[in-house]
Amino acid sequence: MKVILLADVKGTGKKNEVAEVSEGYARNFLFPRKLAVEATAAQLNSIRLKQDAQAHRKQQEKQDAQALAQKMEGKRVKIAARVGKDGRLFGSITAKEIAQAMQQQLGMEVDRRKVELAEPIRALGSVQVLVRYYPEITFNILVDVVGE
Repeated sequence: MKVILLADVKGTGKKNEVAEVSEGYARNFLFPRKLAVEATAAQLNSIRLKQDAQAHRKQQEKQDAQALAQKMEGKRVKIAARVGKDGRLFGSITAKEIAQAMQQQLGMEVDRRKVELAEPIRALGSVQVLVRYYPEITFNILVDVVGE
């Protein structure tokens, strides 16, 4: 019997998949627990339309992210930090501070985990930082660290 799964079922399949299961398993386990419905032509068409819409939405998001990444490539962000006598910073500039500066100066909200630093910035000057904005879409910004 073919069924459309309404939730992930261990050993059977993932949500919105069409699975071939025994009739007893479907009637005694899946249907009473609302884990699946019988696969009819109308429901299969509905699932296909939902999947197509979701794929289109993901493609649109990726295109928007690509356009934004091209726009942001090479932009500069200035961060002021306290400096000691020898030009070294008190503390360091972290990904969180860079994300906050991008929010304030560029108007772009980026999660701190998407800002990739090999190590925290501990000196004055310009540093190129990689931002993974979307899967497979990255861009570089320049972070200018100046003394207060």
